[in-house]
Amino acid sequence: MQKLGLIAGGGTLPVEIAEHCQQAGRPFFIVRLKGFAGPEIARYPGGADIGIAELGKCFKALKRAGCRAVTLVGNVDRPDFRALAPDLRGLMALPAVIAAARKGDDALLRALVGEFEKEGFAVEGAHEVMGDLTLPAGPLGRVTPSAEQMVDVERALHVAREIGRLDVGQGAVVCDGLVLAVEAQEGTDAMLGRVVKLSPAVRGTPDNARGVLAKAPKPIQETRIDLPTIGLNTVRRAAEAGLAGIAGESGRLLVLDREAVIEMADELGLFIVGVEPPGAP
Repeated sequence: MQKLGLIAGGGTLPVEIAEHCQQAGRPFFIVRLKGFAGPEIARYPGGADIGIAELGKCFKALKRAGCRAVTLVGNVDRPDFRALAPDLRGLMALPAVIAAARKGDDALLRALVGEFEKEGFAVEGAHEVMGDLTLPAGPLGRVTPSAEQMVDVERALHVAREIGRLDVGQGAVVCDGLVLAVEAQEGTDAMLGRVVKLSPAVRGTPDNARGVLAKAPKPIQETRIDLPTIGLNTVRRAAEAGLAGIAGESGRLLVLDREAVIEMADELGLFIVGVEPPGAP
């Protein structure tokens, strides 16, 4: 079993992966990204605090710890390249990374993955490290979407895939066939915040839930480090926006804090459903 280098950004996912490795007996070493990693990840022994552009320092720390595989998990905002303080190895990679960033987020992520692979590391997705992270096919929890709601699910997934094809975002909200919002750089929470401000004539309300949030990976996406994700906050915001449910492609949507997400969705009467991705056998 290869020792895993856990490159940790913000949010709960790095903690879930660390807990899983501990329980599975897989050795791991944490690189806490300065300015992004939360305090909760600091309770794990060992590790190092490293800046996002300090690639040389990162690679040396991982190799010194005996890591042969890495996983990049957690929230990391697109950096202001002018404000970065790279080390020599980071400086060497910076021109290619900036050029990739101009082509979109996915190109940027592929460039970062490529730098780790150049150093001989195997890059594993969070869903590969921890197999039960992704959304299964069918309902997740007690609430099942109706046939009418599944029409909105299919429409929202189609829109999410189309904006993904343009490398715009991963999410869309549809209510009664009407597209209410699509996700761009602002993220899912901010998109749902915009839905809340729409007239109840075109959206659901907490007392009369209608509509669906769907998230899907971009067709060109580097799925090892940027699968779409939902968690407790997503469920809460979806309910506040008056939505009836959340949908994603089975095996291609990460569900954080799964048991708590199911419990909250059931309490709120919100469905979460996985749909087989296009071309699935």
